[in-house]
Amino acid sequence: MSDLYRAEIISNQSVEEDITERLEKEIPSIQYTVIPEIHGRGGRTKKLGDTVWPEMNFVLFTYVEKEAALKVKEVVEAVKERFPNEGISLFFTKAEEF
Repeated sequence: MSDLYRAEIISNQSVEEDITERLEKEIPSIQYTVIPEIHGRGGRTKKLGDTVWPEMNFVLFTYVEKEAALKVKEVVEAVKERFPNEGISLFFTKAEEF
């Protein structure tokens, strides 16, 4: 078995295109799923899509080998550097394919 990881990115919708374009450029064969319009509360603010808290997040997840996981991390770090106030989180979990 190979080292397979689930990468999960939770971020403000304003940077979704930046993240997906960079992922596709760095990992041309990447396959991912995006769940748009996620409501929630982070460390600094709420994202509820209403008149009080109008912004929303999205979630992107993908299953990648270790080498690609490192590229995902680099992509997220680059976007965070460009948009330091947008609240971008990245999580990895070990995955097993049956």
